[in-house]
Amino acid sequence: MTYRDASGRRLTDYPRPSVAVDAAVLTLTDAGLAVLQVRRQDGGGWSLPGTFLHEGERLIDAVQRALRTKAGVDGLRPRQLGVFDDPHRDDRGWVLSVAHADLVPPAQLEARERLWTRVVPVTAPGRLPYDHAEIIRRAVSDARRRYAEHPDPDHLLPETFTLRELRLVHEAVAGHPLQRDTFRRAVEPLLVPTGATVVRGPGRPAELFERAES
Repeated sequence: MTYRDASGRRLTDYPRPSVAVDAAVLTLTDAGLAVLQVRRQDGGGWSLPGTFLHEGERLIDAVQRALRTKAGVDGLRPRQLGVFDDPHRDDRGWVLSVAHADLVPPAQLEARERLWTRVVPVTAPGRLPYDHAEIIRRAVSDARRRYAEHPDPDHLLPETFTLRELRLVHEAVAGHPLQRDTFRRAVEPLLVPTGATVVRGPGRPAELFERAES
């Protein structure tokens, strides 16, 4: 039996938008936070990796398909960031986008830079279509919020690390220096000392820590 609502209409009687997914994949470079972009198929510059949702397809599967086919990136599972639903956001028609975000170690993207991909600072993403610049801004804000609450939640560092290494990662995400003593007091309760030390460069051996949840 065909479903009808209280007004007697079927689901197919209502106009429906096309559904797309876009992914803001962030990483760290010497310049700080950076974002992965792909060359647009029409040759009109750069954009975030994205695609239209296929019939019967899950959102995460569409995101992974876009990253694989357009950026050559496999193995990521970006989080849903939000829905961008301005009816006029896309000049091709009524398209809403379910934006996703991820923050990954540089090694996962370094080998992916080709003629059709690039990694650029989030502070200078260039001219982008639709609302991709806003998706990047929201992804950066989300990353900074999570790093303000937890030590390296995306595991950009190895399983063991020094406090200095951890602070440098957090500074890169935050986009500004962090006061050393304040940072140490904030993160030490969330870390587990390993009892081991390491010498990296001049100075005394530094203690190695791991995340408390591991």
